[in-house]
This record gives sequence, C-alpha cells and structure tokens, in this order.
Amino acid sequence: MFDNHRLSFKDGILVCASLVAATYTYMKYKNDKESDKIPKKIDNITELIGNTPLVRVNSLSDYTGCNVYAKLELQNPGGSAKDRVALKIIQNAIENGLVIPHKENKDLVFEGTSGSTGISIALICNALGLQSFITLPDDTSSEKLKLLESYGAIIKKVKPASIVDPEQYVNSCIASCNAINDDPIDDRRGIFVDQFENELNWKVHYETTGPEIFKQMNGKIDCFISGIGTGGTIGGIARYLKKNRKLYDVDVCVADPQGSGFYNRIRHGVMYDHCEKEGSRRRHQVDTLVEGVGLNRITRNFGINEKYIDYAYRIKDGKALQMARWLSNNDGLFLGSSSCINACSVIEYVREFNIQNSNKNIVFIACDSGSRHLSKFWKEALDIKQEDLIRSLDMI
Repeated sequence: MFDNHRLSFKDGILVCASLVAATYTYMKYKNDKESDKIPKKIDNITELIGNTPLVRVNSLSDYTGCNVYAKLELQNPGGSAKDRVALKIIQNAIENGLVIPHKENKDLVFEGTSGSTGISIALICNALGLQSFITLPDDTSSEKLKLLESYGAIIKKVKPASIVDPEQYVNSCIASCNAINDDPIDDRRGIFVDQFENELNWKVHYETTGPEIFKQMNGKIDCFISGIGTGGTIGGIARYLKKNRKLYDVDVCVADPQGSGFYNRIRHGVMYDHCEKEGSRRRHQVDTLVEGVGLNRITRNFGINEKYIDYAYRIKDGKALQMARWLSNNDGLFLGSSSCINACSVIEYVREFNIQNSNKNIVFIACDSGSRHLSKFWKEALDIKQEDLIRSLDMI
C-alpha cells in the first residue's frame, strides 16, 4: 500500500515536471513568434526592399467568388517593385567594380525612365553613396518629378519621341552615360541601368518576388496577373510559378492598357500585323492615362519569358478609373493606374473562363500607389461625378 502511494507520488512529480517543461517550451515558442512580428533594426534602407505583404481584396473576392489577393509592391521603400530591380543592378555594378560608392566626386547611375524606376534608382543611389542621372520625357507627372528632385537626382528632360530617334529619352540617357565614360578628364564612372534589356530585371523577380508569392499562397495559385512595362516583373514571377507549380496549373495573364501592343502579341501572336510596314498598326494607337506599363516593342526581358504567359486583357481607361474609385471606396486601397488595370483583369479572367464561385486563388500585382498619379490618373478619377460611379462590379 505504502509502495503504491510512493509510486503515485513519483508519477505525480514526473507529470508536474513534464507540464512545467511543456509550458516553458510553449511560452518560449510563443514569445519567439511574437518577437518575429516586430521589425528588426537594420543598417540601411535597402534592407527594407522585398518581402512585401499579400492582402485579400475582399470586394473583388466577394464579387467573383474567388480568393483575390494583391501583392503590395507599393510598400517597398521607393513605392514600387522597381526597388528590387534597381538594387539588384546597382549592387551588381558595385560588386564588379563598375562604380565605386562614396567617392567625393560620386560615380553615376544613368537610366531613361518615365516611370517609377527613376525614383527607385535615386533612393538607392543616395543610400549607397552614388549619384542618379535620370532622363525622362518632359510630360512626366509632376509627382514623379518632385520626388526625383527631392532625392537630388540629376534630371534631363527631353521631348517625347520614337525609340528610333537619337533624342528619345532612353537613347539620350545612353549618350549622356557614354559622354562621362569617354571623357579623359572626368574621374567619375557611369553605368546605364538598361532596365528594358538587362536580364537582372527578370532574374530578381525570379529569385525574390516569385518565391515570396508562392510561399505566401502555400503554393496554391491558379492565376497570376500583371502588366508589362519592361517585362521583368511578369517574366520572372511567371517563370518561377510555372516551374514550381505542384498540383496547380498557374495561368499567367497580362493586363494591357489601351494603346499598347502586348494584348495583340499574346492573343494573336504578333505585335503588329502586315499593315505595320505601311505605318498602320493592327489597331489605332491612342493615348492612355495609365503610366508604367504598355509598350509597342519586344524587350529582352519580355521576349525571354513570353512562353510563360497565357492570356492578355485590354483594359480601357474608363474601366481603370472606375476600378480606382471602387477599390478606394470599398477596400481602402488607394492604387495607381497600372495596379487598377491589373484589378480589372481579374474580373475579365473570371468572366472569360466562367469560374465565378469556384474559390480559385488569383494574385495580382499592386505595383504603385495612387499618390504618384494625382495630377493625371487620379485627377480624372476624382472628376467622375458621384452619380456616375459604378454601383456594382457588373459595370466594369
């Protein structure tokens, strides 16, 4: 009897010890998990680039009966996915000795851009001890110009022109870069970023953005949607998702603004038809309020990864403007023009394949904030009278 009591007492001690150990282990795990949520201190703002959030867009999800998510690239420190590209290219140039940081007479980073790339380059140059030199069309939005000026970028404005014109902003930028490097007296060095043709563009999205989306979605992605500017974002992400798909066949879709040629390229296999030789396009090229995406030529970043793209949707400005107001009013998402055509393409994709209420997982890139589009795109969006705003996404 006594021995049995002693045995029970010993068992009780063991149970208590086990409970204490288990509780300690759980609390340590919980505290570690909680501390993981607190941002760690960093040494340079460039360390904030990447690992952007993925947010469910509830109004689009409810309307389509699918799970629609936005990859918030606008939360990079420079406000766009271009931070990834600029950092990759500039770091590569530093590692290869093409430019040297923190010289008294700073080495230069050149790019011709009318979009967000210039802002990303200017930010990263300042963080790494270099000087940015941005050539752009003289009709670039005032918000972008002011940001570039705030970052201390050297800005050269040129008249809008065809890519074959030596004075076109990209060609003009190349000439400026060559002039620095060819000057025997100037001790500065310069590199030309060349975002349209530089393959580090798509590679950084293959190495970072694609894996992030795949992990955030636990590999369960049915459709990915992005616009095309250089082709780097959609190319790198599409390549990664297609090569790493498990049970899911991922559809990759292009959101193309009016006036761009990628819709025809994906849907019909040609950027232009036979009539282009006589100066006529497959469709009339028209102005668009959408900035940052859309082109009428094949870039290296697009061409290498074109085989990973399945479908394309042409989105008119009117739909993009209505979507901008809708997402702001219903989801609290204040998005720029290229993000809004991506969101419109979600609805186009769901309708084309009749997959309403299918619970499929759709991810689109929210590449820019509306704050960079106040003087053009959002000015037009805010001009839409209250009575003319859509009451339902059926009207998109």
